[in-house]
Order: sequence, then C-alpha cells, then structure tokens
Amino acid sequence: MGHFLVLAVLDYAYQRYKHEESIKMTKQEVKEEYKNAEGDPQIKGKIRQKMREGSMRRMMQAVPDADVIITNPTHFAIAIKYDPDKGRAPVVVAKGVDYVAQKIKEKAKECNIQIVENKPLARSLYYTVDLDREIPPELYGAVAEVLAFVYNLENKHKK
Repeated sequence: MGHFLVLAVLDYAYQRYKHEESIKMTKQEVKEEYKNAEGDPQIKGKIRQKMREGSMRRMMQAVPDADVIITNPTHFAIAIKYDPDKGRAPVVVAKGVDYVAQKIKEKAKECNIQIVENKPLARSLYYTVDLDREIPPELYGAVAEVLAFVYNLENKHKK
C-alpha cells in the first residue's frame, strides 16, 4: 500500500508539471496575443505618422496668423501670436526644430511675418511651452520686448 501511495504522489506531481507546461504559451503565441490586445505595431506606427502629418499641416496653417517668429537661426523656430481679446498672454501657434523650423521660416517669409533671432528665448519657448498654449509668466518680459520691436517695425513700414 505504501508503494502505491508514493507512486500516486509522484504521478500527481508529474501530471501537474506536464499540465503546467502544456498551458504555457510559446513565444509566437505571446506575440500574437500582444498584437491582438495592443494592435499591430506597424499599423499603430502608421496611425501615429498620419496624426503627426495632420498636426504639422494645422501648425503650418497657423503660421500666417502669427505676429512674429522667434528663432535660433539654425535649429529652432517658434511662431507667437498675441490677441489681447482672446487671452492675457501670447500663444505659441507653431514650433519646430531643424527641418520643421526651416518650413516655419519659409512660410513666415511668404507671409511677410517678422523673423527675430533670439537664441535663448527660442530655446526656452521650444522646451517649455506646448503648442497652442500661452507663454509662461517668466517669459512675458522677453516676449513683450520682441513683440514691441515687431510692432514698432510694422508701424514704421505703414507710415
């Protein structure tokens, strides 16, 4: 009887081990389940790309409404619009680095929007202000100087 009990316990342990192994998923099954649960990474990548392209188009359409483009001449371009009726502070309507910055500057030139070089301000605005957001209070003074300069230039050209 003792031998049967030992064999039964060993058989139970072996059967349990085999069962645990049989329900484990293979690497391929794990990948397939992830794709089904999260979506195909390639499709998600294409969706993100389309969203970026749409965002870029909207941003470039906002450039003609800007009051000024603040640049670091080689890398950054930030388009600022100030409408005192809509908010208390200027808003970043477009921003970009490298290729996108070049496109913003080209669009600004087409639309006769002033481009002002201010390296530290351009970097600060690029890294601290999201698109379609007001500039932070600590940058009011610097942006106000740039806007005053631009408005002064525009008034001289109108006379």
